[in-house]
Amino acid sequence: MKIDKRIIPLAIGGLGIGTTEFTVMGLLPDIAKTLEITIPQAGHLISAYAMGVVIGAPLLIGYSVKFPPKKVLIAFMILFTLFNGLSAIAPNYGTMLIIRFMSGLPHGAFFGVGTVVAAKMAGKGKEAFYISMMFTGLTVANLVMVPLVTYIGHTFHWRLYFAIVALIGVFALLFLKLWMPAMEANQDTHFLDELKFLKKKQSWLVLAITAIGFGGLFTWLSYITPLMTGISGVESSQMAYVMVLAGAGMVVGNLAGGIISDKLGPEKTCAVLIFLMMISLVG
Repeated sequence: MKIDKRIIPLAIGGLGIGTTEFTVMGLLPDIAKTLEITIPQAGHLISAYAMGVVIGAPLLIGYSVKFPPKKVLIAFMILFTLFNGLSAIAPNYGTMLIIRFMSGLPHGAFFGVGTVVAAKMAGKGKEAFYISMMFTGLTVANLVMVPLVTYIGHTFHWRLYFAIVALIGVFALLFLKLWMPAMEANQDTHFLDELKFLKKKQSWLVLAITAIGFGGLFTWLSYITPLMTGISGVESSQMAYVMVLAGAGMVVGNLAGGIISDKLGPEKTCAVLIFLMMISLVG
């Protein structure tokens, strides 16, 4: 299958976002030791990033709707690269908290704008597949980059993890500049127009399902290292393999979801996936 190179910049951006989002969870003990804080305190770095995601997505997207999508995506990736680079040299816990919050601001906004751009670039009937291709970067991060960068962080220093993420951001910027097609801005759209969907009950249902789903995922991932080593008896040296297995499931599920959704529609696809998740929890 030939890959449309226009989607590659979005996938690379997703790779960087996935790496910075998930790797920190496996390096909490290392970060806590260096910054002289407890592991629960280090966990607030995850909360700070998540807060940035929640606040940044509606504000940045609402502000940027009148600008060309390509320029918007480049601006978001500049912010992402800058603050991850600063995370590598943050001198103390307080500074790191602020920088992690700032790093999270462009996260949801990048995916929000990227989703619209991916759908526009796709041919009719391939919209979900193109969107899944963008999120492949996020899932491949869990499969490859998170275990690799976690190993590097454990072996050498956790600050290298942020430096690697910043480097990925540089590559994303380069390919956004080279391969992302120019698109016209929607001058007729205003910030309040973006919030009209909240008037529909179905919108709140979708938001609730998403919040519960991601909440469950991040509850597990946030403390995966202490849970697996302290309760399940997994050796610390084996955590990279655990992350690989989790990442493999995300990659397969993401691509399969995109393909199935284009064939069955989003409603039936979501129903099937939720049913499969229920079975896995019972098992």
